[in-house]
Amino acid sequence: MRGVLLILVRLLHCYARKNISILTATADYDPLEHLNAIFSHTSTLSSVADISDALRQYQDDLDEDIATAVGTQLASDVESVRRIQESKAELGALFKKIENVRERAIQTEQAITEMTADIKRLDGTKRNLTLSMTALKRLQMLTTAYEQLHGLSKTRQYRECAQLLQAVIQLMAHFKSYRSIDQIATLSRNVADLQRELLEQVCEDYEVIFAKSEVAQRRGTLAEACLVMDALGEHARLRLVNWYCNTQLREYRQVFRGNDEAGSLDNISRRYSWFNRMLKTYDLEHASIFPAYWRVGEMLANAFCEGTRDDYKGILQRSMRNTEGRALDVNLLLSCLQETLNFEHVLERRFVSESRSSMDTLDSGDPRAHGVGNIISEAFEPYMTLWVESQDKQLAALIPKYRQQPLHNVDEEFSSQSVIPSSTELFHFYRLALAQCAKLSTGSRLLDLSRTFGRYLDQYSQQVLFYFLGEKSGAQGPSVEDIILILNTADYCYLTCNQLEEKIKSRIDEEVRMGVDLQNQADAFMGIASAAVRALVKAVEADIDPLWREMRNMPWGKLESVGDSSNYISEMLRVLRTKAADVLRYLHKPQYARAFCDNLVDSMAMLYISNVAQCKPVSEVGAEQMLLDSYVLKKGMVDLPVINEEEGAQPPATYVKRTNQSMGKIDSLLKTLQVRPSPPEALVQAYLSLLGDRSETNFKKILELKGIRKQEQPTLVDLFNAHCGAPSYSTLPQNSPFLTPLQITTATPGSNALKDTTSMGAPKFDAATFGSALMNVAREGVDRFGSPNLGTSSTGESGSPLSAHPSDPPASNLNENLKNIGKFFRRDTGAFGKFGRGGDANK
Repeated sequence: MRGVLLILVRLLHCYARKNISILTATADYDPLEHLNAIFSHTSTLSSVADISDALRQYQDDLDEDIATAVGTQLASDVESVRRIQESKAELGALFKKIENVRERAIQTEQAITEMTADIKRLDGTKRNLTLSMTALKRLQMLTTAYEQLHGLSKTRQYRECAQLLQAVIQLMAHFKSYRSIDQIATLSRNVADLQRELLEQVCEDYEVIFAKSEVAQRRGTLAEACLVMDALGEHARLRLVNWYCNTQLREYRQVFRGNDEAGSLDNISRRYSWFNRMLKTYDLEHASIFPAYWRVGEMLANAFCEGTRDDYKGILQRSMRNTEGRALDVNLLLSCLQETLNFEHVLERRFVSESRSSMDTLDSGDPRAHGVGNIISEAFEPYMTLWVESQDKQLAALIPKYRQQPLHNVDEEFSSQSVIPSSTELFHFYRLALAQCAKLSTGSRLLDLSRTFGRYLDQYSQQVLFYFLGEKSGAQGPSVEDIILILNTADYCYLTCNQLEEKIKSRIDEEVRMGVDLQNQADAFMGIASAAVRALVKAVEADIDPLWREMRNMPWGKLESVGDSSNYISEMLRVLRTKAADVLRYLHKPQYARAFCDNLVDSMAMLYISNVAQCKPVSEVGAEQMLLDSYVLKKGMVDLPVINEEEGAQPPATYVKRTNQSMGKIDSLLKTLQVRPSPPEALVQAYLSLLGDRSETNFKKILELKGIRKQEQPTLVDLFNAHCGAPSYSTLPQNSPFLTPLQITTATPGSNALKDTTSMGAPKFDAATFGSALMNVAREGVDRFGSPNLGTSSTGESGSPLSAHPSDPPASNLNENLKNIGKFFRRDTGAFGKFGRGGDANK
């Protein structure tokens, strides 16, 4: 039994030591917890003494381990200190060796320097001797060349003199730094004196030979003398050329400056003829005596042009000062200007490699880049106002002439891409005037000319294009072919107007460039295009007008059943599709074809509603029949954009959406008319949900259209007002956008004409009011139209370019109306090549 207890005590002792070593290793060791774990039962208290011995033994073991670790660490630190000290000693020895090596290197360098000093002195001596020998040799060459040149100059052997002179000048350049030496200074003065003597001698020879008219006999001598002048430098060459130009132009100054009659503007052609003869003489007799690269002919022309310009300035100033400008004949001024421009152009072709732009070319380079061709014409620039006024008068005479001309030649076959000839003639006139003005003035005068262009573009759009579209067309209105011509011309003018603006801006000076603006004129032409599209729609409306009369003659209040679509609808669709197909064949630009279709659909929807308003009373069965007819009409119009294309072509989705929206107004009206007045609650609810406004007047229009008797209407109206006051209908608008202008009238069966009534803002076609209707289109014009792509409609959908609201309020200012319409349209950003016909109008 005792042996068992001993075994248990030992096991407990091992267990205690193990737990002590484990638990004490943790940071949060708690001895109380540890003791509780060892003595977890009262029976273990008998082993306290053994446990205490075990703990002391464990403590002793730890002390021994710590002492051993401390001893080991002390021994390691001593070894590290020893190694560091040994390294310091080795590093000190290394530094001493490096210092010894550096001292030996310095000693070696000093030894080498002492050894090579004599060699360097020898090299310097050799270099100085070489330079001295070279300088002496050059001095000898210079002295010899000077003596030879002095002798040759006396005998006028200019070719040899030129070669020696070049050598002397080059040799003297080497002795510039030696002029402090007396001999070199004396030689330098002698060379300079010889150069002056040669210059004076050559000039004297030229004067003598020209005075004696011996140029032909002494041509070789003069040509060789030019070589001497070339060697003397630029100043000598310019002196000789200036002398020659003054000598040749002396007679010109005597004749045309000293004689008022010969020097007047009337004799300007004599000046140019005289100089042309002078150039001919130069080419035959004098050109060979001057080197070609001297460009003596060009300098002679420049001298002539500068003198002539000064003469013209004086003449023009005297004319303006003496007569305050009244006697200055514009025709004479323009004639002189034209002759001057022609003369300058001839000079430019002769002397400038890259010719300046001519009057009829707009794509050539900038004339301001050249200094030969516009010297004389500068004198006319201050008087260009008279020229601009002359252009104004010519343009003022063109507009009435264009009004009298026919739109096209009756002998020529009509083309759907043609334009009115007067438009191309007008822009051709602009092109010539712009080129001519740009050669003389690129400042305020060109800006004045651009404003003159803009003013007559306005007149052309109003007094010619709009005149042919409205007033001159007469009671029958313009033909479709005439409308197409006007539309093409308006589109051509719009594109070309933008191109003209860009061309002027590319020519005009930077400081006045912002003043060039032809956008209002371009917008006005786009307004004409909008009105032309509306005129095409009017032409279609005129052909289907009798069929609306058939609709109004039907007894809509007495129909007893709904059958197939009405006969007039089938015939209307046939006429409409045939006429629309003919028109669309003429419209070669997609944006105008789409605009025509959009306008036509809108017009048909408005006309249908306006005719429904004149068919009262309309019974529920009649409304159902009308609804069926409108569906057939919508289905027949949904493919108008692709009516001329192959079978299976799909119309644009935006056009289909627009058609559904326009015809949807008809559905709302007719579905309301289908509701019976009894019970009255149903009719009121239908009106509020389908037509959606709170206007008592509009509600009465529906009652009138349904044929409800006057004595029955108050009850329905009171019920309607009661519903409008309910919160559920408080958000409805006060007035319906298409019911408010609706006028309820009664059509007399068998009548031949509809009263002149504006219903839904879409009257029937009336040639007598066609001009005012187009004017209103120009004022109202609605949907945005960009070129060349379709724009955005007023409803927010793409592709209704020239749609116009058909209401006809009075218009005030046509020009402002057309400009306002164009401002809705996006400007064409197409590339501008030559200034001329734009887009497909070229065809």
